[in-house]
Amino acid sequence: MGNSKRALLFIFLTILIDCMGIGIIVPSMPSLIQELTGGNISAAAGYGGWLSFSYAIMAFICSPILGGLSDKYGRRPILLISLFGLGLDYIFLALAPTIFWLFIGRIIAGMCGASFTTAAAYIADVSDPKNRAKNFGMIGAAFGLGFILGPLLGSLFGTWGTRVPFMAAAGFSLLNFLFGYFVLPESLKKENRRVFTWRRANPFGSLKQLSKHRSVISLIFVLFLLNIAGHAMQSTWTYFCIERFSWTQAQVGYSLAFVGICVAIVSGGLVGSAKKLLGTKKSIFVGLGIYVIGFLLFSFADKGWMMFAFMVPYSLAGIAVPNIQSILTSRVSPNEQGELQGGITSVVSLTAIIGPVLMTGSFSYFTKNPEKLYFPGIPFVIGGILALICFIISYFALKKLQLVEHKNS
Repeated sequence: MGNSKRALLFIFLTILIDCMGIGIIVPSMPSLIQELTGGNISAAAGYGGWLSFSYAIMAFICSPILGGLSDKYGRRPILLISLFGLGLDYIFLALAPTIFWLFIGRIIAGMCGASFTTAAAYIADVSDPKNRAKNFGMIGAAFGLGFILGPLLGSLFGTWGTRVPFMAAAGFSLLNFLFGYFVLPESLKKENRRVFTWRRANPFGSLKQLSKHRSVISLIFVLFLLNIAGHAMQSTWTYFCIERFSWTQAQVGYSLAFVGICVAIVSGGLVGSAKKLLGTKKSIFVGLGIYVIGFLLFSFADKGWMMFAFMVPYSLAGIAVPNIQSILTSRVSPNEQGELQGGITSVVSLTAIIGPVLMTGSFSYFTKNPEKLYFPGIPFVIGGILALICFIISYFALKKLQLVEHKNS
């Protein structure tokens, strides 16, 4: 196996194990919070929201810093630091004597949460224009597979104790760190590195530096809106299915596993095929159009089987984001790839603050008084509207990139 293929395999495993770690702890987190606070599940959900908030805030602040450092010192050391920090976070969670230490662990995870950022920059380093979108599709495939295996393993480890899943997640992360230490080569050539400056290494500085590329700003805004729209799925899927169809926890788990399978298939195999068949820009338009239709189908579903059926076409929308990322990386010089990915990660982290509040808040408002106002599918309608806005913005932004796309597609 060549160095580039070995490196891509490691990046795939890095993202896979990171997502598995998240998935492993999800089933046990409410029980751990209850154990530490003595509260009920409602109170635990409140703490869980603030834990997510603390993680997202730190990731928003620190991701561009670590992205900028990876542009100066290379991807390898920053990626290894991130993996080690994530393992440390899980150990904090596993051994936490009070809720305070859960917050410390989540803050550490947010500060070190550049593994996705640096992994994306690494992919940009080792990819040529022909296979860049396909390689970025690996990220989605790793996400999908990780969120299939993670919850299943978490449920298994949870039978041995509330804290066992957190130790397992720590073990996976630290093993990944060791694997990378001995196997992963550096991807960023020294001639492509740049000087690190604090002015550029902040959530807003990264975006300001990219403002010279108007198409980049437009497409980053598309990713911003699309990630907020995605929280209609991430933040309210469970609540919607229980409210609308009276699903059990097991049924919700099966549906999430099915979601992960669909995402893995599309991201891992169909992204490259779609690009060959449609081209970069048409793949984006088709994907965003499917997002609009998929969200609206979910919002009006009145039978449980429809959620499984509608997931198949909805998952095909996953061809859009890797092609957007492909265009973004092609418009930025090699020594700014880490800064670009840091900025994108900060944007995604910002949506992790906004999205859950918007989607769960709208769901709660439209279901709390069924006699007067009842429409549990409202988050999906909001997601569809945001996806439609993304389609319009992308259309006008990409009209100006015809020559560039022809060269790099």
